[in-house]
Amino acid sequence: MSFNGQSFNGIHHVTAISGPARRNLAFYAEVLGLRLVKKTVNFDDPGTYHLYFGDAAGAPGTILTFFPWEHAAPGRLGVGQTQETVFRVPEGSLGWWAHRFVEKGVPHETITRRFGESVLAFKDPDGMRLALAGMPGIGDEPAWNGGGVPPEHAIRGFHGVSLLVEAGDKTGAILTDVFGYAKTATEGTVTRYAVPGNPVGGIVDIRAAGGFLPGREGAGSVHHVAFRAADDAAQEAMVARLREHHGQRVTEQRDRNYFRSVYFREPGGILFEIATDVPGFAVDEPAESLGQALKLPAQYEAQRARIEAVLPALD
Repeated sequence: MSFNGQSFNGIHHVTAISGPARRNLAFYAEVLGLRLVKKTVNFDDPGTYHLYFGDAAGAPGTILTFFPWEHAAPGRLGVGQTQETVFRVPEGSLGWWAHRFVEKGVPHETITRRFGESVLAFKDPDGMRLALAGMPGIGDEPAWNGGGVPPEHAIRGFHGVSLLVEAGDKTGAILTDVFGYAKTATEGTVTRYAVPGNPVGGIVDIRAAGGFLPGREGAGSVHHVAFRAADDAAQEAMVARLREHHGQRVTEQRDRNYFRSVYFREPGGILFEIATDVPGFAVDEPAESLGQALKLPAQYEAQRARIEAVLPALD
């Protein structure tokens, strides 16, 4: 899908579940060096934070968000879940990151090769599966200078995600027909789908894992993966294709303040979202102070004092 000649294909954001909010913030801001671009609440559970991490501007394709529940039970990876969330870093930075993970006590694996790319897999404090992919030609892209991570090694948004499903054909058909991906390669049981031009968030790997146990959602689990739509019209076109070509049931549009969303459960059982690029995260606070103040949707503003009293301190 394109708008005024600009591509808007790829991942918009990934939302996951974590344990304590303070620990989550410390890891993603101080270890990975991401910017906290929005501090708000779960619109469906205002007694819980919704934290958004990304690049300096909170650009689509860079945003990892969390619902942090203080006493969340651990999830269990299985069929019908996102297996891994992968960030992009400059090609020569993986050694620096491996050393940082040793220093910070972050569980990680040795650097391996996947689809011709060098990848460093690791886990966050809740056991969420993450990885860094070393990518050529991205060293000049803007980078957030946070958490003691030098800009030359900083994360440059998402590389992509890997999905664990019983069989991947129907999921792949939605990626290609609705979201603009193309099947590009296969390694073993993993099929890679990519957006032409290698944009941020342009990779989805589908692992066919027939016979595996279904997953159990909890801390360390991805709740949903959101794909980009330039605007409402682009989103409506995607919804029409989902319904007419793939028989999908899609929710009504929901206003999330920073984007507008629809949701559906893709054939492999994973919750997908389509999120608009507009209006963006600077709609209710200046870009230079993103993430500093607690932002509430209008329907909860009258309850601010009660909500702030319930939410755990992050400082």
